[in-house]
Amino acid sequence: MNAPTEAAACYHCGLPVPVGVRLQVRVDGEARAMCCPGCQAVAQAIVDNGLEDYYRHRDALPESPRDAAALVPSELELFDMPAFQEGFVRLAGEHEREADLILEGITCAACIWLNERHLGQLKGVTAVQVNYTTRRARVRWDEQRIRLSDILAGVAELGYRAHPFDPQRSEEVAQRERRSALWRLFVAGFGMMQVMMYAYPAYIARAGDMTPTVIGIMRWASLILTLPVVLYSAAPFFRRAWRDLSMRRLGMDVPVALGIGSAFLASMWATLSGAGEVYFDSVTMFVFFLLAGRYLEMLARQRASRGVEAVTRLIPAYARRIEAGVDERVPIASLAEGDLLRVLPGEVIVADGVVTDGRSEVDESWLTGESRPVTKAVNDEVFAGSINAASPLVFRARHVADATRFSALRRLMERAASERPRIVEQADRVAGRFVAVLLLLAVATGLYWWQVDPAHAFWIFVSVLVVSCPCALSLATPAAMTVATDAFGRLGLLVTRAHAIETLARADWFVFDKTGTLTEGRIRLREVRTAPGIERADALAVAAALERQSEHAIAQAIVAADTATRPATDVRVTAGQGVEGRVDGLACAIGRHAFVAARATAPIPESLRADAASEVMLVRDGQWLASFIIDDALRGDALEMIRGLRAQGCGVSLFSGDAKGPVHGVADALGIEDARAGMTPEAKHAALRALQEQGHTIAMVGDGINDAPVLAGAHVSIAMGGGTELARNQADILLLNDALSRILDGRRLARRTLGIVRQNLGWAFAYNTLSVPAAMLGWVTPWMAGIGMGASSLLVVLNALRIARRRNIPRKAGDLLV
Repeated sequence: MNAPTEAAACYHCGLPVPVGVRLQVRVDGEARAMCCPGCQAVAQAIVDNGLEDYYRHRDALPESPRDAAALVPSELELFDMPAFQEGFVRLAGEHEREADLILEGITCAACIWLNERHLGQLKGVTAVQVNYTTRRARVRWDEQRIRLSDILAGVAELGYRAHPFDPQRSEEVAQRERRSALWRLFVAGFGMMQVMMYAYPAYIARAGDMTPTVIGIMRWASLILTLPVVLYSAAPFFRRAWRDLSMRRLGMDVPVALGIGSAFLASMWATLSGAGEVYFDSVTMFVFFLLAGRYLEMLARQRASRGVEAVTRLIPAYARRIEAGVDERVPIASLAEGDLLRVLPGEVIVADGVVTDGRSEVDESWLTGESRPVTKAVNDEVFAGSINAASPLVFRARHVADATRFSALRRLMERAASERPRIVEQADRVAGRFVAVLLLLAVATGLYWWQVDPAHAFWIFVSVLVVSCPCALSLATPAAMTVATDAFGRLGLLVTRAHAIETLARADWFVFDKTGTLTEGRIRLREVRTAPGIERADALAVAAALERQSEHAIAQAIVAADTATRPATDVRVTAGQGVEGRVDGLACAIGRHAFVAARATAPIPESLRADAASEVMLVRDGQWLASFIIDDALRGDALEMIRGLRAQGCGVSLFSGDAKGPVHGVADALGIEDARAGMTPEAKHAALRALQEQGHTIAMVGDGINDAPVLAGAHVSIAMGGGTELARNQADILLLNDALSRILDGRRLARRTLGIVRQNLGWAFAYNTLSVPAAMLGWVTPWMAGIGMGASSLLVVLNALRIARRRNIPRKAGDLLV
């Protein structure tokens, strides 16, 4: 290879190679010139790790390592310090750690591929995932095999920069993207208006009205004004089309780039040669209208990704901790369970806890989807992410950092944001095949007209290319799903799986758990039945004296109903059976019928028996004393929801592990015919599979750890927001405010969303079906095709926005979620 000159470009970063610099790296068997030792080191690392495909697939040049190196922390060892890692590193296993990082210097999809492959090859790195939209990388590693500083060094080795994830910096990246898109749109719009000024006289002039000199001047002016539109505004189309072709696939930008490029080059040739027609106005109009549609699509995409980051930004960096009666400002990472914290009006609550002092109104819209503040007083629970709206509160932290309910919901949102709905993937596959077919039609049309009318063949070919771009088809589904996810959040339904909305719309059978789902999950004492001659207060006092030694929910319900405080001695608790001991010197026992009957001297009187609900028996000195009727109150909107689902043609089942009496009592109250009691988690799962084998699409609604297997087995699952962490992790949708009527609203919204998607897809196919033949017949000029293509994209986006225009969808509630 000859010595590089100043005109030579660095193979890695594209910058000029300075005179006298002779640095090389062999890539694909050839010696490539490098501008500096930094580029040489990065390129050599890429080659040594077998990642040379990066150079084949990249569609943009990286920034020079000479600049990147200056921004890499000089002391990477700081990242290995536990105190430094507290804010962004999570425990993922016994020796595994997970961190969210921002990668700077990412310019194309090949950069994502390069970083994932390179970091994935480092010994000790167990998982790497980089999001191109947000430049956010999630890295998991075994701390016994590799340090975080080694991972960051590996990123720097490739010429990129990594630092802890910062939502503010991520938003700055999104702002730069929006600013760039707006500038491109402005240049295209300005160029379009100016070019039309020069094109319009040619359209209205009669033969002989304009001299060849005037025509030539107008063409040259149009060419000069179109250059920035093509080279700047339309540059992303050309880059993406080249990327798609280099990766041997046909994306929607391929026909766009071919149409713009061929029309511009042909017009430029006509201007230079002075013969033929020019369509600079068509080129600029097409670019402007298409960029307008793409800009709206970008806003929708950023809005979706911004939801997770908006929730992340809710929690401030510092909190007020009370030490020895004095407030001190401490980092959130240093909080611990049991800390006493103060939150002033307008501030965000930073941990889950219980109020110990004060009374205030708290905005929990992020959690419940309701905009009305909730009153909080002493002994009330508060949750991280809520906003104190009225007066100061003091609370004791129960859960901090990643253990809070807020953090659990944030992780579920991140999971949903990283997935793609099946319906979107299907639309993308259809769009890819659509492009291939339409390209063949464009070529065939061009060849036909070349034989019939060569003068118009090229422009008809361009029109077919332009009008065939399936932009509306590609926008139809993601735009609708983005708006729907936003609307679900406003209803208090957090979508945690990408397929949830689509599947909920198709669900025709709903299976419910009982306790904590159809009922409030709070055990209460409904009735006390006493033996002849026994006072209710006496029986309740004896029962409460024994039950104070038990933590069972039934025991707490009995204790709560007692006003006396008799003591009990020699108390023994038999798990799952009952409690026995001595009250007022007499042997007493309370619990299940069999447990108590073994300690009685006579059969139970009929007056104490009940079969409508759970019952607890009490004996004293061998004599039957009383029975306590326990039940669980129905949720206020459960009946409304069941009736609504039946009105929509859905089947309803009740699967519960509770006894037959309570289960059938709830079923009778709600009008549920298929009610099954005493079911184990395995039995629930088997019954669910049986319904699925009958062809039903099942939606499971549950709460509690025993519902997790069934939630995972249903087509779509909904967990109550107050349920266990395991149940919430298994669910596809989380009902944040525990209002069952929202399930009914959510299904209506999901069906409306699918209807909008079908409308969008129908319009997109109809547009292409009608416009492509018209263009093939020569009835559509390129500028008309540009307007039609842009208008079709705008139409599907505007139609998607109709999803959220429902009276029962709050305008502001839940805004923090999306």
